[in-house]
Amino acid sequence: MDLGATDHPRLGVTGEGGFIAQPLAVVVIGGLVTSTALTLLLVPTLYAMLELRKERRADKREAKRAKKAGLPSRQASSDEPEHASV
Repeated sequence: MDLGATDHPRLGVTGEGGFIAQPLAVVVIGGLVTSTALTLLLVPTLYAMLELRKERRADKREAKRAKKAGLPSRQASSDEPEHASV
């Protein structure tokens, strides 16, 4: 639907309304580029950051509970793989 606004300039249709088509096309293409960048770069990055923070908080909470109960914490054991770093 957004690309439909740029069809007229691409097809070579010009006329009295041509002066409005170019700025509109620039805005539409800019919006498409921006939304693509947000979708492909910013959203996954924020998700990874939040998940890492969530895992660290859970590890701290578990270590605190283990310390309180007098049990060895999970971090001391080398059986489990470490979380992936971002």
